[in-house]
Amino acid sequence: MTATTSDSLFPAVPDSADAVLDGLDPEQRAVATALAGPVCVLAGAGTGKTRAITHRIAYGVRAGVLQPRSVLAVTFTARAAGEMRGRLRQLGADGVQARTFHSAALRQLQYFWPRAVGGAMPRLLERKVQLVAEAGARSRIRLDRSELRDVTGEIEWCKVTQTAPEDYAVAAAKTGRETPRDPAEVTRIYTTYEQLKQDRGVIDFEDVLLLTVGVLEERPEVAETVRSQYQHFVVDEYQDVSPLQQRLLDLWLGGRDTLCVVGDASQTIYSFTGATPDFLLGFRLRHPDATVVKLIRDYRSSPQVVALANGLLGQARGQAAAHRLELVSQRDQGPDPVFTEYSDEPAEAEGAARRIKELIASGVRPSEIAVLYRINAQSEVYEQALADAGVPYQLRGAERFFERPEVREAGLLLRGAARAGAAPDEEPLPIPEQVRQVLSSRGWASEPPAGSGAVRDRWESLAALVRLSEDFAAARPQADLGDFVAELDERANAQHAPTVEGVTLASLHAAKGLEWDAVFLVGLTEGTLPITYARTDEQVEEERRLLYVGVTRARFHLGLSWALSRSPGGRGGRRPSRFLDGLRPGSAARGARRTGEAGAGAERGAGSGRRRRGPVLCRVCGRTLSDPGEIKLMRCEDCPSDLDEGLYERLRAWRTDQARALGQPAYCVFTDKTLLAIAEVRPSGERELAGIPGVGARKLDKFGADVLALVSGAEPNAPDFVPEQAGDLLEESSAEEPEK
Repeated sequence: MTATTSDSLFPAVPDSADAVLDGLDPEQRAVATALAGPVCVLAGAGTGKTRAITHRIAYGVRAGVLQPRSVLAVTFTARAAGEMRGRLRQLGADGVQARTFHSAALRQLQYFWPRAVGGAMPRLLERKVQLVAEAGARSRIRLDRSELRDVTGEIEWCKVTQTAPEDYAVAAAKTGRETPRDPAEVTRIYTTYEQLKQDRGVIDFEDVLLLTVGVLEERPEVAETVRSQYQHFVVDEYQDVSPLQQRLLDLWLGGRDTLCVVGDASQTIYSFTGATPDFLLGFRLRHPDATVVKLIRDYRSSPQVVALANGLLGQARGQAAAHRLELVSQRDQGPDPVFTEYSDEPAEAEGAARRIKELIASGVRPSEIAVLYRINAQSEVYEQALADAGVPYQLRGAERFFERPEVREAGLLLRGAARAGAAPDEEPLPIPEQVRQVLSSRGWASEPPAGSGAVRDRWESLAALVRLSEDFAAARPQADLGDFVAELDERANAQHAPTVEGVTLASLHAAKGLEWDAVFLVGLTEGTLPITYARTDEQVEEERRLLYVGVTRARFHLGLSWALSRSPGGRGGRRPSRFLDGLRPGSAARGARRTGEAGAGAERGAGSGRRRRGPVLCRVCGRTLSDPGEIKLMRCEDCPSDLDEGLYERLRAWRTDQARALGQPAYCVFTDKTLLAIAEVRPSGERELAGIPGVGARKLDKFGADVLALVSGAEPNAPDFVPEQAGDLLEESSAEEPEK
């Protein structure tokens, strides 16, 4: 595991060009010193690609080879562009433009519009969903919420692939796209949407690229002005460029070859948006004299995590797989990845929350832990499980840090305090103490509030600012509060947010470019990963690459899990993802005979009714069980029972009292099968009780003490539940059916 220090947050600026190269490995140094001609960097996950290209730019600037304002570095997210600007500033290369494709194009379009087109530039449409909905209504096509989102995505795909409305049906069929509505209906909506934009004088983000391309193609003098400004180009995440972005890049270059591209075909996960690795894979064909450097030293992940990532790609097929990079870990040995099977999704979430609490107790910071899933709808059960466990969390993709109301308010207050300064006869307090005093008036305290929700979220935001002030003061002892406010402004402009102490919940797509000490990859079942609508070989391979991205986010701890059913008591018919075949202990690659037993790293999930490596066996006779009720009971119905009948009757009477207090059916507390299993197993502690199917973390927390008291012969506490206080328990039980 790595600890973030003030030195790593605020490093000293190198004092010379040669000092910029200090600390680079031989391959990274080769990238940094390749300043002439076309350069292609094939960089595996965790190999320090951003470090290599920012040091390349900084070395060129500090050596006098590159003029800062002649360099344009482009990437795909505002966060990545902000991080690049921050690193360049720390390396003494101020003035370099680091932007997204859209941001760079918009800046040029705004500047040249009066000269190239005349008049005021059309207003930029921030969100196109509402206009797409209106286009659907005008086309007499009713779209539900998911269809509206998907049709909007189809329009975006059309525009970045330069597909006109009348060509959509043919293009969708040719590429094997799963269309959200009949292609003719999508064409009508797309056509109407474009007409509505024209009528209202607005453009969308894709239009920004299209219009910039049009201006550069039709006005040679504008193109010359842009090319005289920018002499050198760097493109990060080059495997994700679309045909439209490549067309714009070619116009910026104007036939020159002063280009450096960086990418990894094995991390192509955005083809549904029009991205393609073809430009990366074909770079050497277009530039035969290109300098090609491969980065394969993985500084992020342990050898165990890297071995799993390499094994996952080792089974890949297709063009991108032929160019995969075999990573070599540079880290110390770590624990084996843990594969865990659970009986149902709530049990899977509770198991993850339990392991997360253990990691936090062992010293791992919550902000260094992530739970990653395929689709956003999977987050809810993990939000509930972490809240029940008292673990703070944050949703990736939610409101940006510097746009949160409490952060904006804190910035204003700190700016005012910096202007006011200390009294003439007073010694200024240390920066962290000044920040604490200012923020304490807005809800910050040294201890977090109990529970979760908006109050806790607000406290976490302010606490992140306090921690940042501590790191800033440690790195720059001579700075004052005004310097810290300036640092906040620069970070806000770069979207370089401080760390919020909470477990990250994110989709696999949203996790791209991030990393954590511990990562839990959850919901790894057929139909979810690969997703159901991934039908073609290439679509399935992209799903494999998505899992690869998830695996390579982990530095040290890695958990992979799946659930056999969606709800407690459901039919356990799900299968683990095919991508785990040959990787999880006890499995073999597809097409091979499965042999061997589950070894190190294999676990049976808490609440699971099956062994990971095969069917559930009766604990009495050893017969394979398939009936859900028998699985819950952990034995055949007709096998001899070691039932404590007196305990069973006491449990039933206790359950009746609890159900009456809840105002719900008795099975919402525990089903008959679960009570029978408890009366047969007679657990002696919480760990043994938690191993009985139907006893999840929430029920263990609410009822565990009572059940263990009954097992030991003592009297339980009187029920004190009221229906409106039992919502989380009832949600857990809602999918259970009373036994006949």
